[in-house]
Amino acid sequence: MRSLTLIAPVVLGVGFAQFSLGLMTTLIPLLQLQQGLPTELIGVIASMYFAGFLAGALSGPRIIGRLGHIRAFTVLAALAAVVSLSMTASVNPWLVAVARFIIGYACSGLFLVTESWINDRADTSTRGRMFGVYLVVNWGATAAGPLLLRVTEPRPALFALTGALFAAALVPMALTAQSNPQIRPGPRLSLRELFVLSPVGLACSFAAGLLNTAYYSLMPVYLTGLGLGAQSVSSFASIVLLAALLIQLPIGAIADRIERRRLTLIVLTLALLSALAMVLLAGANFLLLVALGCVLAASMSPLYGLGAGQTNDRLERGDYVAAAGGLLFVWSVGAAIGPTLAGGIMGLFGEAGLFAYLCTTLALVAGFVMLRMRARADVPVEQRSGYIPRSALSPRLDDIAAPERSAERE
Repeated sequence: MRSLTLIAPVVLGVGFAQFSLGLMTTLIPLLQLQQGLPTELIGVIASMYFAGFLAGALSGPRIIGRLGHIRAFTVLAALAAVVSLSMTASVNPWLVAVARFIIGYACSGLFLVTESWINDRADTSTRGRMFGVYLVVNWGATAAGPLLLRVTEPRPALFALTGALFAAALVPMALTAQSNPQIRPGPRLSLRELFVLSPVGLACSFAAGLLNTAYYSLMPVYLTGLGLGAQSVSSFASIVLLAALLIQLPIGAIADRIERRRLTLIVLTLALLSALAMVLLAGANFLLLVALGCVLAASMSPLYGLGAGQTNDRLERGDYVAAAGGLLFVWSVGAAIGPTLAGGIMGLFGEAGLFAYLCTTLALVAGFVMLRMRARADVPVEQRSGYIPRSALSPRLDDIAAPERSAERE
């Protein structure tokens, strides 16, 4: 119990932030549809959050090193709150795009503070439990956010609530009497080195960014095009996020027992089939649509963790941190591209273009995995690293922030 009190302020704070993000991810595209914005522009605006996230991942360690964890967390949460509140005054698409970039930047720093704080407070016996609590709070709050749209219609006034939630996030950290952890930015392996080590690991990390961000950002647009209202869209978003969380433990158990590339191929194939089924059965009842959406979310959500695991399997122990930074960079690039690319395809082919994008990407990655399975044998089970659950929308940043402890964890 004492170990959890050490991380309570930062986990509670990031829980408020994730609640706000969960609401915002569904609210913004619904408001933009009300404005009559083209899908291409909705995709670009969604991508701006992940572009900001990438910028924050690259510069966050320096900012936290200068300010300390507590001051950095409160400044970034306050920044996100102010920017969220600004959207109550205007939902001009270009203003929203800038706001999304800034919020992405701030949230990247918030996650970095949280995960490096947990890593500093944890030891070998408590690390798994601490990160388990963080993962449940993180994903649970994100899933709960869209449910607010079941009790109220989408409107700009709700940005006041998202701003209030970001403001609430800074309170536990501002009141804590705990001291700042130390942060030690680590090196990063080049993309060429990562590709030579594990082509499949790099491809999966990139694909995880391309696929998951497009799916969660633009699914409200697809569902609205089917004639579903905001309440149904919010329920769908929350349920599929929970499905993505619940699959992590079973996937982790399986990943430690069978060839990881084979498991990767299985989840890619399952995702491809469920995406195709969602298009073919678009007119089916809502419960069937939710079930297929859950299968798709659960199939795509482990891709980053599987890619990171396959890369770690081929690394020397001291290189885990350097690889983590490179994989996060690749994921962020994919995340920044995904919604824009998918939105452009939807603009050309209609709402079903989202699934044309998802199916094409899934098929290409699956084909690449099959080629690599023929080219090189897998790492023996006894030499593998452990599978670590990762959020589909914000892979863990702690490996960049605390390399010495990260190596111990892996």
